[in-house]
Amino acid sequence: MTAPSLPLPLPLPLPLIVIRPEPGNAATCAAAREHGVEALAFPLFSIEPLPWHVPEGPFDAILAGSANVFRHGGEGLDVVRHIPVIAVGATTAAAAQERGFDVRTIGEGGLQPIVASLPPGNYIRIAGQDRVTLNPPPGVRIATTVAYAARRSPLSGALAHILRGGATVLLHSGEAARHFAAECDNLDITKGSIHLACLAPRIADMAGQGWARVATAPQRTDAMLLELGLRLCQTV
Repeated sequence: MTAPSLPLPLPLPLPLIVIRPEPGNAATCAAAREHGVEALAFPLFSIEPLPWHVPEGPFDAILAGSANVFRHGGEGLDVVRHIPVIAVGATTAAAAQERGFDVRTIGEGGLQPIVASLPPGNYIRIAGQDRVTLNPPPGVRIATTVAYAARRSPLSGALAHILRGGATVLLHSGEAARHFAAECDNLDITKGSIHLACLAPRIADMAGQGWARVATAPQRTDAMLLELGLRLCQTV
């Protein structure tokens, strides 16, 4: 029996733009094709590993706020592989398991709500250079080490041309929101024709004002963000 084919890409009233770094960019675009939509890939970041060390322990768990921890952590991860992982979401948890880690907890609303519910103990946070500040409750001690950095890229002429005609942009991080907004300002791109689909309320706040519409995904997952972006593309 022949396997059913995916629907052919359909034109949208507004183009859907994905600016997250790889490999997430390709994954989001592939998911869009499963909905019959050809998203446009314009990564504005690349992830680079940084030399890092493991702080003095012992630790009860690893706090991981991004899959990039396990994609770019390098040999340093071998030293902490015996420590269970508390992952911010399903994608991060899957990346941890691929590197041989035991995942204890999978969150879905950001790292801070997870931290707020932690029992007293010592935790190691392996993070990126740009990261959310955490406020742990009494008795929770967090040692942070930086394992990677997101390097910004300028907004290309091709993307600027598309944006001037109107578009929906998916924003997966606060740093992406801030960088994208700054690039639009630098190139005098009218924000009033651009719709933003944001993964979390903090990301929407960091994008600033003046956009055609700013909406937040009902759940902090890539699937929900993509569905939101597709809806925004249709509401012209």
